[in-house]
Amino acid sequence: MKTVLQKKYHRRTLARLLCTGLMGTASVSAWSQDVCDIESDTPSHHQLSANADTVHWGYFSKAQEPRLHVQSGDFITIETLTHHANDDASLMVTGDAGAESVFRWEKGRKGVDRRGAGPLDASIHGRGAGEGFGVHILTGPVFVCGAEPGDVLEVRILDMAPRPSANPEYAGKTFGSNAAAAWGFHYSDLVEEPRQREVITIYEMDSTGGRDWAEAVYSYRWVPQVDPDGVTHELIDYPGVPVDHSTISKNTEVLEGVRIPVRPHFGTLGVAPREADVVDSIPPGYFGGNIDNWRIGKGGTMYYPVAVEGALLSAGDPHAAQGDSELAGTAIETSMTGLIQVVLHKAGDATGSALEGLDYPLLETDTEWVVHGFSYSNYLDELGDTAQSDIYSKSSIDNAMRDAFRKMRRFLMTTQGLSEDEAISLMSVAADFGVTQVVDGNWGVHGIIRKQVLPE
Repeated sequence: MKTVLQKKYHRRTLARLLCTGLMGTASVSAWSQDVCDIESDTPSHHQLSANADTVHWGYFSKAQEPRLHVQSGDFITIETLTHHANDDASLMVTGDAGAESVFRWEKGRKGVDRRGAGPLDASIHGRGAGEGFGVHILTGPVFVCGAEPGDVLEVRILDMAPRPSANPEYAGKTFGSNAAAAWGFHYSDLVEEPRQREVITIYEMDSTGGRDWAEAVYSYRWVPQVDPDGVTHELIDYPGVPVDHSTISKNTEVLEGVRIPVRPHFGTLGVAPREADVVDSIPPGYFGGNIDNWRIGKGGTMYYPVAVEGALLSAGDPHAAQGDSELAGTAIETSMTGLIQVVLHKAGDATGSALEGLDYPLLETDTEWVVHGFSYSNYLDELGDTAQSDIYSKSSIDNAMRDAFRKMRRFLMTTQGLSEDEAISLMSVAADFGVTQVVDGNWGVHGIIRKQVLPE
């Protein structure tokens, strides 16, 4: 199926775009709904920069105004920022106009005010607008012309590149942050004192492509930070709090000699869900979102069930490296720019394909099909009115494994024509199931079946 689709969308155009490089394209002028009436035999290439006007922080929303309109087959160079850049602003914010506009925070004013899916008036804990229920900086949304509920949106990740540090002191380098945080799986099971602590580790990478690994530069324990509005943050509890480096003690003897293989990917990529106007960006679901699977990177293709008109695709939470489970709470959180192509599959055209009746995020690579199971396949519907708070106390690996099993069984029965008995036997001897993440509220298990074991 994939090779047929690739032929349909001008191989010469794709090759030209890849050769120009991620940052070498002209910016797109203002777009409007009128673009959906324009038809072309040649895909267009759009640039969507990341700044305070093009991102939404901590939530998906079917009510969010699109920042770009595209046609099926179009290409998008999309910039994404890590929400952890203020762990060391001198490395990841300073001199970067887009990042500075997003992270700007003076007393009484933030570059992006609402940071999370909570109330705007900070009425629960007083930490700030949005209250931190949702943390990821998402670029978009992108309105895909013609997309309607019941369709499937294909998102091809053609390339990813690190966002270089704009600080002239660090030319040719890029940096990322790993937070071993209070929401990590490890937090209540520590053996050294203090038994409950949050630790930030800063990593350095080569932004020129000269090396494909990351190394730790230093680490520090989180200590209470007072934000520009005078609120004290005992823990990492609100996104974008600037860390005052005069208050921390840096440990430069950390992970000496260790090299972390860089495998860039989008931790969060997905379409808008239909169930609520504002949905926390942390728990993933049928709409994709914060899946945190390191395989969703260059060469990967994601398929998402469209839930609202235009699909409203958003991307963010870029990672340089992550292990399965994301055990301590985060990956190497860093800023990235991606080149993607979007292809719309209408509901009536999917009959007999892997996309027929698709109601979960499906990943395809050159060699594998990957299904994504969650503690709750659609927690927004299954848990009712209090879903966005209850999901954090109700997650279970058992449930996620069962959901992944059911999705893999269905995939094999519908796409390969196997009986249930055949599908179960094949899963047991050839499919690999792994823990995707145990830190995002709605825990995840992925199931992988290699294409080489399936009939041509």
